[in-house]
Amino acid sequence: MALSLADFVVMTVLVGVGCALSYLGLWLTFRDRQQAAESQLSALDAALKAMEARVAELSQPSTAPAIEAGAAPAVVDRKDEEVTPETLVLIAAAVTAYLGKKVRIRSAKLLLPPVPAVNPWVQRGRTMVQSSHNLRLRH
Repeated sequence: MALSLADFVVMTVLVGVGCALSYLGLWLTFRDRQQAAESQLSALDAALKAMEARVAELSQPSTAPAIEAGAAPAVVDRKDEEVTPETLVLIAAAVTAYLGKKVRIRSAKLLLPPVPAVNPWVQRGRTMVQSSHNLRLRH
């Protein structure tokens, strides 16, 4: 079966038109996806700028006295300090939002931090030393 010149031209035109239509369809799809990605990127950029502004706002020095570098913070005596009603309301609201039902806080007290504040590096070193011992099990 021999191809005539007319058949060859028709096949070439059909392949060319098919390639052109495929290219056009892919180009339109890519353009739509690119526009969607750009709109998402602009929304993320706006959110990031808002977060940076909020961080900058929170980073501003407060009216509390600043602790100098290397200085130990002053010990705060919280034994006589009570939980404020505003704090109780906030705790109740958070628990209500989490559980999905109204809660009533019967009591709350401030917990003191552990007295000897252990340096995390020291604690990690102790953990590594203690876990390196090979303990034999005796039966």
